[in-house]
Amino acid sequence: MDRLGNLEALVLAAELGSFTLAAGRLRLSPSALSRRVAQLEEELGVRLLHRTTRAVRLSEEGRLFVERCRGALRELEEARASLTRLRERPAGLLRIEAPSILGRHVLVPALPRFTSRYPAVQVELVLRDVPEDLVSGGIDVALRIGALADSGLIARRLGRTRMRVCGAPGYLRRRGTPRTVEALARHERLGFTLHGRAIAWRLRDGAKVRELPPSGRIAVNSAEALVDLAIGGAGLAWVCDFMMARARASGQLVEVLEDAVCEEHPIHALTLQSRHVLPKVRAFVEFAAAELARSGAEK
Repeated sequence: MDRLGNLEALVLAAELGSFTLAAGRLRLSPSALSRRVAQLEEELGVRLLHRTTRAVRLSEEGRLFVERCRGALRELEEARASLTRLRERPAGLLRIEAPSILGRHVLVPALPRFTSRYPAVQVELVLRDVPEDLVSGGIDVALRIGALADSGLIARRLGRTRMRVCGAPGYLRRRGTPRTVEALARHERLGFTLHGRAIAWRLRDGAKVRELPPSGRIAVNSAEALVDLAIGGAGLAWVCDFMMARARASGQLVEVLEDAVCEEHPIHALTLQSRHVLPKVRAFVEFAAAELARSGAEK
């Protein structure tokens, strides 16, 4: 039984006082509409409408029932309309998950521009370095750096990040600017630790790729701290291009050994499998791709 259709038939017949007029409005035959009301009466065990050859009128039980049904149908129509608006333009709550370094250096500075462009969208940004399942986390779109596991999610490549060597102008004046990978042996190479292990630098040296362990006296497990140390002149840092983009633009950091760059990682946006991508998700993915391009993460 089409319970919702039966309720609509009852309410419209009561409002118009005619099965014929209500049937025409719903594009049904009068007999089909009459059957709908009869099904509803059978289910409820009461007579809802009194029928005559000229008109129909509500019974007392029917009047009480229809008053409640009108409110429920109105709320349902409002719910349908709100979903239609979500499908037509970016609107509603958008939950984004991203690694902390990508969020801190790219998304956080850019989000005010996104919300200004799409004022009907509310953003909740979740920064974490251990990804969570999108469904259980209630995430609409997640950004990932590096190779992807086969997860059944929809993945769109937004760009790539390349690992670059940089240092503060003051440090380079004191210690000199390295022109070769070999020259890095005379420099403080700041360390970044992951799970208690220092990450080796990977750089192209002619036809070979060399791995250099950090040699500085300082190592940190925070990407933000690593950039701050480099800006403060503690040594050279090996960082993602988007991590140094703003400091490079302001002159706080200078890239060195550009020809030695070889390490790169893809950046993807992940969304759940769906036939209909909501405008808010599509708008954010396009925006994130543009922001990554602005920060130096090449396509």
